[in-house]
Amino acid sequence: MTSRLVLVLGDLFIPDRAIDIPAKFKKLLTPGKIGQILCLGNLTSPSAYNFLKQLAPDLQLVKGDFDIPLSAAIPQSQQNVMGGAAPESTGFPIPTALSKVVTHGSLRIGFTHGDSIIPPGDPDALLIAARQMDVDVLCWGGTCKFEAYEMEGKFFINPGSATGAVSWNDETMGSEENEEGNTPSFVLMDVQGDVLVLYVYQLRKEEKGQETVGVEKVSFRKGATGAA
Repeated sequence: MTSRLVLVLGDLFIPDRAIDIPAKFKKLLTPGKIGQILCLGNLTSPSAYNFLKQLAPDLQLVKGDFDIPLSAAIPQSQQNVMGGAAPESTGFPIPTALSKVVTHGSLRIGFTHGDSIIPPGDPDALLIAARQMDVDVLCWGGTCKFEAYEMEGKFFINPGSATGAVSWNDETMGSEENEEGNTPSFVLMDVQGDVLVLYVYQLRKEEKGQETVGVEKVSFRKGATGAA
């Protein structure tokens, strides 16, 4: 692998809840800089799939709750009206795996969409999942909001939604607090040995409407007492 950088993103919901990945994000994400991509589900767009595939051929997908073939979304009665014609293809492979594990350095990194985590995003439920998967780092999605924290020696990462889409599990959905959706975000992981450096990218809108990309850094060391 030419690059240690691992891109983690998910919950794009294109075109249902967002038009596209923000242009400022696309400008930052260029081929040759990323070694592997972990997509946490709800990719839902052939164009987004093709964009990610040209960033890094090693594109790992897990199934989100809205990752379904188009044929499954068309009622049988409507297919009959169509004269039995085959429905339009999705244009990209629909993942079937609910979770996967990859290894970088001495870290086992698990990733899942998170719709099987009940309650959604619950720290104790995530800790149980991390132990069942026997991983040091667990990436999950579903809430469309960024989180990163350490608990009982394991590191938990939710990259949020790369498009700023909202989740149906969000209690603020439809309120004035969330009238413009969530903050678009993704993360890059740089793993060296037992150390993971997490770079968090968030698209922020200033008072005058100008968009800027903010970057924060969080570090995790396997066996240490806490993330920095």
